[in-house]
Amino acid sequence: QVQLVESGGGLVQAGGSLRLSCAASGPSVSTYTMGWFRQAPGKEREFVATISGSGDSIYYTGSVKGRFTISRDNAKNTGYLQMNSLKPEDTAVYYCASSRTLRTIGSSSQFYDYWGQGTQVTVSS
Repeated sequence: QVQLVESGGGLVQAGGSLRLSCAASGPSVSTYTMGWFRQAPGKEREFVATISGSGDSIYYTGSVKGRFTISRDNAKNTGYLQMNSLKPEDTAVYYCASSRTLRTIGSSSQFYDYWGQGTQVTVSS
């Protein structure tokens, strides 16, 4: 059974930075595609970024491209989301997710099999 635990959320001023971590445990988890999603109050969960198991395929949603960087350290079974130049509209609960589908990436929530509990990111103006 795969378990995902996010950390690193918090309160930051606009223009600031945060780095989220997603610690994964379970069999073969280092080979699984990892994704980050977010959900703001009153809104649907939306895709943020995804990275393949090998790290050679990455995709971002347009609103974070150039500001956020997704990465992973398979030796540590940990994924990261570096968030720079944060804006108030980035305020949301951020979730990491993992997919058993190998060698591809996906932006749909249905693509993912496992989810973390989420970490709150609040950006003040």
